[in-house]
Amino acid sequence: MVTLTIDNQQVQVEEGKTILDAAKKLGINIPTLCYLKEINEIGACRVCVVEVEGARTLSAACVTQVSEGMVVHTNTPRVQRARKLNVELLLSDHNYNCPSCIRNQNCELQEVAERVGIREIRFERGKSRYSKDESTPALVRDPEKCILCRRCVSVCEKIQTVHAVVPLERGMKTVIGSPFHETMAESPCIQCGQCILVCPTGALHEKEYTDEVWAALGDPQKHVVVQTAPAIRVAISEEFGEEPGTISTGKLVAALRRLGFDKVFDTDFTADLTIMEEGNEFLQRLQEGKNLPMMTSCSPGWINFIETFYPELLPNLSTCKSPQQMFGALTKTYYAEKAGINPEDIVSVSIMPCVAKKFESQRPEMNDSGYRDVDYVLTTRELARMIKQAGISFDMLPEENYDDPLGISTGAALLFGATGGVMEAALRTVYEVATKEPLEDINFYNVRGLDGVKEATVQVGDIAVKVAVASGISNARALMEKVKSGEADYHFIEIMCCPGGCIGGGGQPIPTNMEIRAKRMEGIYEGDSAMKIRKSHENPAIQTLYKEFLEKPLGEKSHHLLHTSYTPRNKM
Repeated sequence: MVTLTIDNQQVQVEEGKTILDAAKKLGINIPTLCYLKEINEIGACRVCVVEVEGARTLSAACVTQVSEGMVVHTNTPRVQRARKLNVELLLSDHNYNCPSCIRNQNCELQEVAERVGIREIRFERGKSRYSKDESTPALVRDPEKCILCRRCVSVCEKIQTVHAVVPLERGMKTVIGSPFHETMAESPCIQCGQCILVCPTGALHEKEYTDEVWAALGDPQKHVVVQTAPAIRVAISEEFGEEPGTISTGKLVAALRRLGFDKVFDTDFTADLTIMEEGNEFLQRLQEGKNLPMMTSCSPGWINFIETFYPELLPNLSTCKSPQQMFGALTKTYYAEKAGINPEDIVSVSIMPCVAKKFESQRPEMNDSGYRDVDYVLTTRELARMIKQAGISFDMLPEENYDDPLGISTGAALLFGATGGVMEAALRTVYEVATKEPLEDINFYNVRGLDGVKEATVQVGDIAVKVAVASGISNARALMEKVKSGEADYHFIEIMCCPGGCIGGGGQPIPTNMEIRAKRMEGIYEGDSAMKIRKSHENPAIQTLYKEFLEKPLGEKSHHLLHTSYTPRNKM
């Protein structure tokens, strides 16, 4: 332990800790912009400078390690002047049209500028200008709002190992962009949006489709239906001041009805359907011994990754579409037929925790219904903005239920919102379908939690099924290397692109950190425990769907509407 003094208060911290760590222990909040614990600790923005007695210059608190007897001052006139100057310099090169910015009132640069007392900017902008990159259907990169903090670079490199954004040029011409100044669409970007979650400004954000959805809702000729992903219900209320993990399913449904959607359905319905198709596909592969380990295909960022970096392993992917895309295909076939509505008049909207879902919905193969299966994808953040635009008081809404028949689901489907959830839901069904016996305990605790990689062995009849679960692309990459080398002897692997799974998706409320992910995950498991039906194969609406329309899992119609193929994308 090291003893030091900060602002006349003594504190003890472990050797190797920083001044920032020690100050937090005393309840002293030093402002930061570029700092991300254990991910981006580079002292680039210089907003966290402090005065250390005996040091010639001010020190960056986020990277300066403590030493025995150190005396630190965090709020002297010299420190205040330096912080103010540094923020002023950042703002002098920043497009500060704050009222029209997507991050207005949720911007760390705004907060720090207010905290250090910025009232004027004495310097003129002089940096080379770079144009906005809107080349992908999922996200937008705006260099004029970038403060060069490199958070996005660190997350893309260390957490996702994709290297889609890097520092380019030098000095005043420095810009964060795709390698060789390519567009994001040309880069290896998997469109996961983890960079958006850590960006302190509006330099990276989702591509908005709220105007298009408002137009559809205002068109009397259109029948607009909406589906909501499992992870939305434990995150949406954060945008209205509630604690992370608060289950807001009923209020979410009520809000969507008041926005004008004709039918409010649940993606959990097709999560159950995914388990029926994927579970039977796994049992078939297990019996035949082909293309094992089978890997899940629900996460579009993960699909983009394997298509780009491991195309040789594409045969191992489940051929199942994601629940979003299954839902879109059924909306314009099964639902249209039952409701007597021309599919041309249906607008299918989904609310997702993920920006990669925007890309997925626009993949050219996603039109097996004869139309574009999902027309528009909105993130949790976009939906919150629509609710606010409509003047709806979210906290005052009543609890309402989803519409039938595509609103009936199980606890297993809700688990899709958290890492390990798809695996747990699949095992509940695979075990009972294969053995014809009920599970003694349907909770598979070994695949739960925020660990990057989890493993389990489940006895299914005579076979000891070995499974693995990974979230975050760096962990997925490690598993893929094991599969390629032959080290892995798994039968079934679940991959979620984002750390923690969909609860930590790139379209979720900002901030999203590991503590918040943990609370959202608790909400998911609480919701599962409260459900009357907790196994996908026991969903009565799914049973009816097969009886009336699909006939059987892996049948001809199921293959046409619910399954797909994948495309190698490695341009090298």
